Amino acid sequence: MKNIEIAPISRIEGHGKITVQLDDSGNVSDAHFHVMEIRGFEKFLEGAAVEEAPRITPRICGVCQTAHHLAAAKATDQVFGLEPPETAKKLRELLLLGQYVHSHALHFYILAGPDLVMGPESDPALRNVVGIYKSNPEIATMAIKTRKIGQEITATVGGKPISPVTAIPGGQSRGLSSDQQADLLAKAKNAIGLVEKGFEVAKPLFTKYAEEIELLGPVESHFAALTKNNGDITYYDGDVKVIDSTGNMVHEFEPENYLDYIEEKVQPWSYMKFPYLKQIGFPDGSYRVGPMARLNVINNIPTEKASEMFAEYKENFGLAQNPLLYHYARLIELMYASERAVQLLEDDSITGTDIRQPLTEQLMTKEEAKESSETRRGVGIIEATRGTLIHDYETDGAGFIKRANLIVSTGQNNLAIDQGVRETAKKMIHGEEVSEGLKNQLEMIVRAYDVCLSCATHAIDGSTSMELDIYDSNGELIKRQLL
Repeated sequence: MKNIEIAPISRIEGHGKITVQLDDSGNVSDAHFHVMEIRGFEKFLEGAAVEEAPRITPRICGVCQTAHHLAAAKATDQVFGLEPPETAKKLRELLLLGQYVHSHALHFYILAGPDLVMGPESDPALRNVVGIYKSNPEIATMAIKTRKIGQEITATVGGKPISPVTAIPGGQSRGLSSDQQADLLAKAKNAIGLVEKGFEVAKPLFTKYAEEIELLGPVESHFAALTKNNGDITYYDGDVKVIDSTGNMVHEFEPENYLDYIEEKVQPWSYMKFPYLKQIGFPDGSYRVGPMARLNVINNIPTEKASEMFAEYKENFGLAQNPLLYHYARLIELMYASERAVQLLEDDSITGTDIRQPLTEQLMTKEEAKESSETRRGVGIIEATRGTLIHDYETDGAGFIKRANLIVSTGQNNLAIDQGVRETAKKMIHGEEVSEGLKNQLEMIVRAYDVCLSCATHAIDGSTSMELDIYDSNGELIKRQLL
């Protein structure tokens, strides 16, 4: 018996590895995708005032910060029974679109792009952003310009380019001026042109690597995504729709009912949990989220250019199963995010001043909450760039968090990633000598999902013996907590 280890997996957010076990004949007996890091944000939140959650959770990740900010804000709205005004909802959606433009551009061009532009078996010294720049500086420049526009939207609407702060209970803490509207509108229109140029370069790559698309990581699974208006794509709101591997709908539910449909399982080889559809069971209840899943679930993209790209994609690939098509779907979503940003910014109501419903009820004091059994609950679900993101908070009567549950996009893809790595390894590896290029192709399966392992790992189970020490500014220990 021999083990092959691929570590670390490069060009992803976080730390992961792949192990392949060979039998005595040199054939693959098993293979797994492992996540070794552990983060404790579900525990960090316990005891915090729930209105702080939108400021705490963006620190989970430097890439996914906007998604966590908004999912937390939506959950907090529910805890307090607040309905943000329409202008606030539009501002939040625009903020999320900035995340899409920034994140999708970053992942396709910088993280995944080297495999497609340079080739899966190219020299690893060049199979990176530096190689991209040397071989095609125009692509690198387009990537940087596109990503910058996304960050500028985030900074203007969210108050900061990293870890935005403006989504608060009941709406937004600040609005958008007419000058800011005009500035962002021009930039969003520029993004459409940049995405068009990028797509012209990228589209032929999916024909060039058609064999790899068929070979690397295909598994059959269910798919889940938010939809609204009888099947329109949506990122900020909507109900969760789940389809099976043939496209038939199996579930449709409101966000707050997700626990009736989703469960999580722990496996010994990873600190990341394995969500599955509870009414189907594990592992048959495997489901995927994210760009490819969204395009499988939805019926329509209501913007011109993205709709045309979507129609061609569906004609060529139908109900897509192969994870490398996540990259194609990402480009379609990049166009939609840019076009939808233009739509929002052309609507003058986005500069309205009615941006927050204030809290009018009196909450309990901490002392009263200790004597009371009253609890409050809020569930916020949005479509993050990597897929459906769930924030679920339970508080006491004073609004302090008693329990937090975060189910992130990468976790929901975890079972399919693990299965895809294992089945592909069994097909491709026969013998102990494994080329660097072949190892990279297994990494490409993981990269296709644009995994964010910092977001996805919390605690493996209640027996995880890790402690968190929290100190004040003077270095005094103020809290010790088991993670």
